[in-house]
Formats: sequence, structure tokens, C-alpha cells
Amino acid sequence: MEQLRKNIYFASDAHLGNRYTADSAETERKLVRWLDSIKQDAIAIYFLGDMFDYWYEYKYVVPKGFVRFLGKLGELSDLGVEIHLLRGNHDIWMFDYLAKEIGAKIYQGPLTLNLLGKRFFLAHGDEVGKHSRTFRFLQAMFRNPVCQFLYSSIHPWWTFRFAQRWSLNSRLKGLDKETDVTDEDITAKPLIDFAETYYRTHPEINYFIFGHRHIIVNHALSETSRVIIAGDWMQYFSYIRWDGKELGISAFC
Repeated sequence: MEQLRKNIYFASDAHLGNRYTADSAETERKLVRWLDSIKQDAIAIYFLGDMFDYWYEYKYVVPKGFVRFLGKLGELSDLGVEIHLLRGNHDIWMFDYLAKEIGAKIYQGPLTLNLLGKRFFLAHGDEVGKHSRTFRFLQAMFRNPVCQFLYSSIHPWWTFRFAQRWSLNSRLKGLDKETDVTDEDITAKPLIDFAETYYRTHPEINYFIFGHRHIIVNHALSETSRVIIAGDWMQYFSYIRWDGKELGISAFC
């Protein structure tokens, strides 16, 4: 007898294909093992962005690799599990390939929706909160259709090399900065501040769930509302499970 599907899962920030962790391929295999472990009881899985360290879809070309992960998503979709992918700041350029190949639903920007009786606000995290003018400028440029068209006219051999080098340098600079800031409250503050402000005019939100910050946070806004930052699949291998009654954060071993 098939196990009753009853859970909704959330995960974020695997950065598959990156060049700055010890073994990105092992991360992919571990992610696939987790997906295999939940395929019988999952209603839906929400990936909150940056599952790929770089993803750009040309009309006839997509990034090579990730076959285990994409194959597992296709298997789950065929089993009836809903696959939802929010674009992050590293995989903004997901267009229609994954929707056509595995039936995934692709989103740009935050989602507000009801899940098993509670109201959720879902976002990667880069599109909310305070950021520098430089970050906002780059974000607007990367999402601009004209800029995307011009970028796609360059041969993939050049664009992929450029993006991978940019990502590597950006991450290394970020790691250097993090050595001076060890307080997770500071790292989480922009998202918590956003949630507190948004909650004042939207008190119906029960859970704000974000990725992006690569930390695990479970912060109470009120007796009926919380902010959750989902960690990542680079150091925590963390995921969130919601069964309609309890919402918990766990690490996959």
C-alpha cells in the first residue's frame, strides 16, 4: 500500500556546479539521496533559489551536468510530486526548459500562498530587504530582457567561463567578510526587518521562509508568525518539512 502523501518540503542554496566547495558532485548525490527518501510522502517541494551556482538557458543550449538531480526531479514529478523552483540570484536565468522537461513551476520573485491551512510568504531573499546600490543595479541588469538577449548572443564557452569566475571571486570575497562577522543575528537582520515590516500590514502571514543567507534561523514575530531561514546544501544540508501541524528544520545525514 502506497504511503499517504502529507508533507511539503523546502530547501535552498545547493549551488550545484560551484568551484569553491570540496566536492559539488557529492553534494548533488547527497541531495538526490534526500529526494529519494521523501518521494513517497511529499506533496510538493519548494526550492527557494540558488540550487545551481550558475544556470543560463539559451534557446538550444542548457548547462551540462546535474543529470542526477534533474533526473530525480523528473522521477518525482512523474510520481505526482509538485516541483516548484524560485529563481535565486545565481540561477535567475531559468526560463522554460525545466518546466517543459520535468513539469516544474518556475517563479520570479516572492510567493504568497496557502499551504495545508497556513499562509506562507516564500522568497529566495535577495529580492527583499536592504541592499547596496551596486547590488540593486546588477540585479536589475541581470533581469532586464534586453541585457539577457545581448548576453545570450555571446558564445556559451565565454559566458559560462565568465560566470563561473565571477561566482568564485564573489564567494571568496564573501567568505573573507564573514570572518569579521560571526553573529548570525547580523546576517539575518535584513530579512527579519523586512518580515517585521511586511507583517504589520499582512498579519495573516504565518511563516516567512527565505534562503540566500546560508544560515539557519527560526525567529518568532508573534505567537502566530515566524521567520525561517532555510540554511543551505553546502554546509548544513538542511531542509524544512511542513505537515499541516508542525514546521521543523532538519539536516540530512
